[in-house]
Amino acid sequence: MVRFVAIGECMGELAETGTPGTLTMGFAGDTLNTAWYLRRLLTADHQVDYITAIGTDGLSDKMIEFFAAEGLGTQYIQRISEKTIGLYYITLKDGERSFTYWRNDSAARRLASDPEQLEIALEKADIAYWSGITLAILPVQDRLTLLEALGRFAGRGGRVVFDPNLRPRLWDTVETMRGWINRAIAVSDLCLPSFEDEAIHYGDDAPDITARRFRDAGAKRVVVKNGAGEILLCDATGDMTSVSPPVVDTIVDTTAAGDSFNAGFLAAELAGSTMQEAALAGARLAGRVIGARGALVAAAINPT
Repeated sequence: MVRFVAIGECMGELAETGTPGTLTMGFAGDTLNTAWYLRRLLTADHQVDYITAIGTDGLSDKMIEFFAAEGLGTQYIQRISEKTIGLYYITLKDGERSFTYWRNDSAARRLASDPEQLEIALEKADIAYWSGITLAILPVQDRLTLLEALGRFAGRGGRVVFDPNLRPRLWDTVETMRGWINRAIAVSDLCLPSFEDEAIHYGDDAPDITARRFRDAGAKRVVVKNGAGEILLCDATGDMTSVSPPVVDTIVDTTAAGDSFNAGFLAAELAGSTMQEAALAGARLAGRVIGARGALVAAAINPT
């Protein structure tokens, strides 16, 4: 049995239904999306827990109920009075999404405020998964607390998996973002960057440049996602190979493309697949997810 913990912020997701003036609400967020897909892909003997902080209001209660109904462990979720969850609204145009957020004072910003609770949550885990968004929403001291906790976790044999998920709007400056992201890479076993983001914010000319930079920063393995382009894989020896993802005929909504890829990759590796096989499994899942609306697409798991 493998115990997987995902660390981050889940928010209420407001999305268009296709009917003018009508919205639907669900729950989503980058690390939550990956945990949700992973829970559905893994066998029941594996455990998937979510680490975050939420409020004590009715909306937060609904979120806890959602986690439990989906099979996600809630034991290590903190409840903070006088706080609530963040919200975001998705606007779609030609399959590409843009977001409007209400999250500046969400409870999740305090998910690492209790170092002892964080240590307890990580104590018996095998894999800890987090993202650049997890890091970005935290106060500076809590970023340090989380980095140090994950460093100790890695030091005792835990695997840290990191998706940079670069979002400059969450940071004071791009330079600040780069500095903290590099510190996160240094404690991570496996990193799952998106080349498009890395090219924009680090000036990388090609995926192999991204992979080498991550290795130089301390990552043991790197998987560079590249949209419809080739996926670059860098193993623990530094050797690089590429695989071509399947062609996707219809793109409806690119929300959670990277998050679902990460889940497909991790689930396949846990089942014994090679990095190449795992990358293709992740790409196939992501291809099905972007063919439907929303972040969490149940039909993408077992397509007919």
